Parts: sequence; structure tokens; C-alpha cells
Amino acid sequence: MKGYSLLKGLLILLLPSLLLYGFSDRPAVHDYAEKRERMVREQIIQRGIRDKRVLDAMRRIPRHLFVDRSLWQVAYEDHPLPIGEGQTISQPYVVALMTEALRLKPSDRVLEIGTGSGYQAAVLAEIVKEVYTIEIRKGLKERAERLLRRLGYKNVKVRHADGYFGWQEYAPFDAIIVTASANHIPPPLIKQLRDGGRLIIPLGSTLYYQTLTLITKKGQEIVTEQMGGVTFVPMIGEVQKR
Repeated sequence: MKGYSLLKGLLILLLPSLLLYGFSDRPAVHDYAEKRERMVREQIIQRGIRDKRVLDAMRRIPRHLFVDRSLWQVAYEDHPLPIGEGQTISQPYVVALMTEALRLKPSDRVLEIGTGSGYQAAVLAEIVKEVYTIEIRKGLKERAERLLRRLGYKNVKVRHADGYFGWQEYAPFDAIIVTASANHIPPPLIKQLRDGGRLIIPLGSTLYYQTLTLITKKGQEIVTEQMGGVTFVPMIGEVQKR
């Protein structure tokens, strides 16, 4: 009886841990806090990213949940990772660079073209009021939408559509981020950008390298700024016909 009592007491002590780690399919996101901090410190801050809101968002978001479980241990390393259907989750530094370049405000409404895993949408959702994100691949859209909902992002709307045409229903947008490469800027996106708004896109050859290009809309004109070379998967759909 004494041994039984000891065993019963041990099970009572261990029950919370067993529920969290052994019997629940919900990942323990806090296990990766140290990896996230190192990612932000070594890959992002050391390369010049200074926007505290971007840094804090990337410290908070469990990036490993946005990739397959087999990749969790490398989810915070300095390179893109596959997410299925020939797509990738971008390198952490590139996510931070593109987000910071938009100079976002808490009241902003942002359109993302290329939801992918949903990670970039989550970063945006930590910073701005409303995020509208479009994914042309239905499987990725549904997966990202489930995860974003599970993580509690109520300020993100996800749509299955061709991002070339934007999302007119919610325009104009304060900022637009395109997370796939194109050889030109889709005209509907420029039209849906508010005056003074900013758009960032990997622009150039969709087969090799692109130039990360920041566009600021000023009335009927656009001002462009080149931010360096990048490699993104190509945008598909209507953009390929133009």
C-alpha cells in the first residue's frame, strides 16, 4: 500500500506535464523561446533591423509551428524552409527586412499577396490593425488559415484567389507586401494602394534572382527604391500571362 501511495503521489505531480507534453497534440511553444531570441539577435539585429515592433513580433511568434514537425529543430536558422507545393517560408531576416521597410503603424490596413505558411501574416498581425492575405494554392490557404485561427489572430482575413488582382473589397491599403517574385508590378495592386502607401515586391526574373523593390505611391506617380538582391519563388496565375 505504501508503494501504491508513493506511485499515486508521483502521478499526481506529473499529471500536468503529461497532459501538456504526452497526451496533448498542442506543441509547447515556450520550448523554442531561446531559439527565437538567438534568431532575432544574431540574424536580424546584427544585420541592422531596428524596428522594435518587428523584433518583438518575431520574438513572440512560434515560427516552428509554420513548418512541418520534421523541420522544427531548424525552423529558426538563417535560411528558407519548404512548406509544401513547391513553396517556402522566407528566411527570417528577409521577413524582418520587408516588414520594417513598410514603416507600419498600429492603425494600418495591410494586404499580403502570397500567404504561404501564414508566418508573414502573423508578423504583420502583431503590428497592425488589419491584415488581408491572399493565397492562390487552396491547400496552403486552408492550412495557414487554421493555424492563424488556432494562434488567436482575429485581425487576419485569408482568401483563396489570384493575388494579381488584389482585394478590392477592402481597398485602399496602407501597405502591400508581395511574397512571390514577379517581372512587373501588378497594376491592380498600385490602384489599391492608398496615396502615400508603400508596396514591397521581389521584382525581376522569376527564374533566377530578383531585386527587392520598395514602391511609394505619390498621387499618379510611384517612387521606387531598390533594397538588394533576393530569391523568391515565382508568383503564378494572371501575372504569367502579362
